[in-house]
Amino acid sequence: MLPLDPPQLITLDAVGTLFGLRESVGTVYGRFAAATGVQVDPAALDVAFFKAFKAAPPCAFPELEAAQRAEAELRWWQGVAAETFRRAGVLDQFADFDRFFAPVFAYYATAEPWFVYQDVLPALKDWQAQDIPLRVVSNFDSRLYGVLEALGLAPFFKEVWISSEVGAAKPDRLIFERAVASYATSQVWHIGDSWEDDVLGAQGAGLQAIWLRRDRPLLPEPVIHETLAVPQLTDLTDAQVILRGIAS
Repeated sequence: MLPLDPPQLITLDAVGTLFGLRESVGTVYGRFAAATGVQVDPAALDVAFFKAFKAAPPCAFPELEAAQRAEAELRWWQGVAAETFRRAGVLDQFADFDRFFAPVFAYYATAEPWFVYQDVLPALKDWQAQDIPLRVVSNFDSRLYGVLEALGLAPFFKEVWISSEVGAAKPDRLIFERAVASYATSQVWHIGDSWEDDVLGAQGAGLQAIWLRRDRPLLPEPVIHETLAVPQLTDLTDAQVILRGIAS
């Protein structure tokens, strides 16, 4: 484990770090599609979704006013979903894709599709007890506020920074710089599960990056394009151990 300086602030990614999916996106999309009479293999949708998501532009809207942002978020995700079904070869089977997608979008704003990882609450409580400020830095959209509330995580975070509001998405250094503007970046830990978005993005902004490598069979393995020595964790319990070791 590489040495770390004690943090004055800890920022964390959201999906894949604090909470995960109970079912794959393909399973959920397939179930909602079946209710409209469109039959499609969930496994094929999973493959198509990851390709569509990767090909999409960032979910960030620097030119929009706050009043326009919610509609832009919906349209962004609808575009990803439409591309997913197009790649799966069934997009033309939907009579009204807008009408189909609205409840799918709303579903992911609830607690139902998500679960909190078992190590998260103990870690958050421990850091809170040590008076370490915590913030979320995520490429999610404004639904994240409600999801954090529904999952009981909101009270731990004084600030939540999301790409759609900042106008920049990880790994862009701007979202990190905005989130930690009142701190020296070298005094901030950022913990996240994405090699590119969280590790490379945080390091590019001068933060101490920590890679959280959870066992998540529903998601593809990250592609690492370079060798970079960073601390790696299997869960947030490891981060607590590191912090106690620094303090002792």
